[in-house]
Amino acid sequence: MINRLPAWFKQALPDQVFFQRMKRIAGLKLNTVCKSARCPNITDCMRSNQVTFMILGNACTRSCRFCAVEKTDDSLLPVTGEEPGQIARMVKELGLRFVVITSVTRDDLVDGGAGEFARVVESMRGIDQEIKIEILIPDFLGNIRSLETITLSCPDVIGHNLETVQRLYADLRPQALYQLSLSVLAKIKELNPQVLTKSSLMLGLGEKEDEVVEAMKDLRFVGCDILTLGQYLAPSEYHYQVKEFISPEQFQKYRDIAFSLGFKAVLSEPKARSSYQADKLFKEANLCMI
Repeated sequence: MINRLPAWFKQALPDQVFFQRMKRIAGLKLNTVCKSARCPNITDCMRSNQVTFMILGNACTRSCRFCAVEKTDDSLLPVTGEEPGQIARMVKELGLRFVVITSVTRDDLVDGGAGEFARVVESMRGIDQEIKIEILIPDFLGNIRSLETITLSCPDVIGHNLETVQRLYADLRPQALYQLSLSVLAKIKELNPQVLTKSSLMLGLGEKEDEVVEAMKDLRFVGCDILTLGQYLAPSEYHYQVKEFISPEQFQKYRDIAFSLGFKAVLSEPKARSSYQADKLFKEANLCMI
C-alpha cells in the first residue's frame, strides 16, 4: 500500500470563500461530486467558482472499487423533480457561466435518470441561454432512448468516462463494460455529430503505457473530442489501492500522444479530474472547431 503523496500533490487550504459557497450549496440540499467523491481539487474549484453538481441523489446502484460515492442495494429515493429548479437557483446565485452536471448511476430507474438530466439543462437554459453546460453521464445500460433524451437536451459537452483500461474493468468496474462505454460515446456522436464529447482515464491503477495508448486510440475511434488523464487516489483504505504514482513527465508524454491522435483538448496532469478546468477545455476544443 502506498500511503505518502508525492510533492506535486500539494493542495490549497480552504478559505472563507470556500466555506461560504459550500454552505450555500448545502442550504439547498444539493449534492456535488466535489464533496461526495472527495475530490482533491475541491478548494481550488470552489475558490474559482467552478461547481460540479451531482443529481439523482447521493447513493449509487453500482459498486466500482475506486469511487467514494455512497453505494446502496436498497430501494433508492424517488426523483422528486426539485433538483432542476434548485440547481438553476444556485447557478444564478453564484453567477456561474459554465456548469458541470453529473449523477450517481441509477440502474433502478427506467431511463437511468436521462429525463432529469434534460430537465436540469432546460432549467439552466431558462436562466440564461449563454450559460455553457457540460453533462457527465453514466452508461444508461446502453438505452438508446435515454441517449436520445440526453442529446436532444443540447448541452454543450457530453462526457462519459472510460475510467480505466480494458484489462482492469473486471476488477475495478464489475458492473460496467469497456465496449459499452465506447458505444455510448459513439452513439452520442451519431445522434449529434456537432456536440463535443469527452472522456477521462484514471492512472496509477496498475495499467501499462501501451494499454493507456490503446484506450486513447479507442476513444478517438468513436470520435471523442476532449480527454482528461489524472492520478488515481484511493478515497480510503477500503477502496482499490494506488499501484503507482505517475510522474508529471509521463503525464506530459501522454498529453503529447493524445494530441498526436487528434484530440481537440487534453488535460493530462496528476491533479486532473474529469470536470477539472472543464471551462478551459471547452474553449480549447471550440477553437479547434472554428
